[in-house]
Amino acid sequence: MKIYTKTGDSGDTALFGGRRVSKEHPRIEAYGTVDELNAFLGQIVAICQDEAIAGSLQRVQGQLFVVGADLATPMQARTSYISRMDASFGQQLEAEMDAWQAKLPQLTQFILPGGGPAGAGLHVARTICRRAERRVVNLAQQEAINQEVVIYLNRLSDWLFVLARYVNHIQNMPEKAWQPE
Repeated sequence: MKIYTKTGDSGDTALFGGRRVSKEHPRIEAYGTVDELNAFLGQIVAICQDEAIAGSLQRVQGQLFVVGADLATPMQARTSYISRMDASFGQQLEAEMDAWQAKLPQLTQFILPGGGPAGAGLHVARTICRRAERRVVNLAQQEAINQEVVIYLNRLSDWLFVLARYVNHIQNMPEKAWQPE
């Protein structure tokens, strides 16, 4: 099977359900940024030394495929093979955040993004997630979407922040407090 189809050579692409849109359409921007986040999480998994954390990241990568498919499928499209996001995804993130935060020192000031390679990477992933969230909110202002996607991305950015702190903590990488000049 060939990877290239040449159907997008004129600058448009197909959504699930058949409609064709420009590759700069807000829907494509939204799920493209989710795809970027997913790829970056794969890079973090490659350097992660903790099997449980790598497993959690890979689970989130799978969830991001559901997010992307949800975003690539207009609400009015009738497909039998696309799963939509639901609240359970975000609830799982909340439970993990609560468990990690219980093991972390209380946050009393702003910290600079950084730490070890995995922790610093998770801080970058958080910013990509926030951009994806902004793209999805922009899309939602123009077309109907599954609001669970917005909620999930908002929760995921928090999860990535807490996980960055947790990874740095278990790797004995001290947090650096932001000091206003």
